[in-house]
Amino acid sequence: MFSLRAEAISKRFQYEWIFKNISLNLNLGESLAITGGNGSGKSTLIKAISGAIPLTSGKIEQIHNSHSVSLDLWHQNLAISAPYLEVPEEFNLSELLTFHFKFKKPLREISIEEIIDILYLGDHRNKPISQFSSGMKQRVKLALAIFSDVPLILLDEPTSNLDKKGINWYQKIVSTYLSDRIVILATNEEREYEFCKQIIALEDYK
Repeated sequence: MFSLRAEAISKRFQYEWIFKNISLNLNLGESLAITGGNGSGKSTLIKAISGAIPLTSGKIEQIHNSHSVSLDLWHQNLAISAPYLEVPEEFNLSELLTFHFKFKKPLREISIEEIIDILYLGDHRNKPISQFSSGMKQRVKLALAIFSDVPLILLDEPTSNLDKKGINWYQKIVSTYLSDRIVILATNEEREYEFCKQIIALEDYK
């Protein structure tokens, strides 16, 4: 079993508190939406949960089989999709997926070709990522996270750059592939977190 615990976590940059005293308790199958205005600190909280940046105070733990996971092993249990995370654009789509899944086990033993089909990018498998549209890149970023066999999925603005077709695709894969994991979203778009049972507004934690 896997769970995520956060106890009174706070983050400050110089003299400005980004968020204060947030506590979380999430188990497999549970989802949380982090909402707030632009610049409210949603991405900062996502980065803190991922272990990418340190907290000012408080404690975050990944718990696996009743034991706390060492910080240097957190990356093994999570995958993240975010606008500020880039992918190697010199790779073509097939190469990128093959490279990624050398480091992450694919969910449900799904194959590279199956992922390409789900992305509806079969005609672009040999095209460099640098030639993809912003919407195509966003779908690829989401696929890299969602099709990784990890218990914790972090999504920051998941439908940014997606058109109506892309948004429908996102909603479909979320309902199909994320129901048995912990999902944390940072978003202002209700369409992105309709499935979330828990919601926090960062304005309440200043």
